[in-house]
Amino acid sequence: MPVAIAPLGRELEIKRVGADERVKKHLHELGICEGGRITLISSSGGNVIVAVKEGRLCLDRALAGKILVA
Repeated sequence: MPVAIAPLGRELEIKRVGADERVKKHLHELGICEGGRITLISSSGGNVIVAVKEGRLCLDRALAGKILVA
């Protein structure tokens, strides 16, 4: 499921990042990569805030829809 509709407050495993290579590389540097773990903190209108490692990131609706988690 896309991270935008995942349950709040639960640690999730990233299964797939469906973005172009440049964006995937940047996300990987931030800790968002296949097999990584994130926690959805907030979701509003498709935009999300996730906890990654020891930081937080805000992702827009388009990008949040391309990150699939389980």
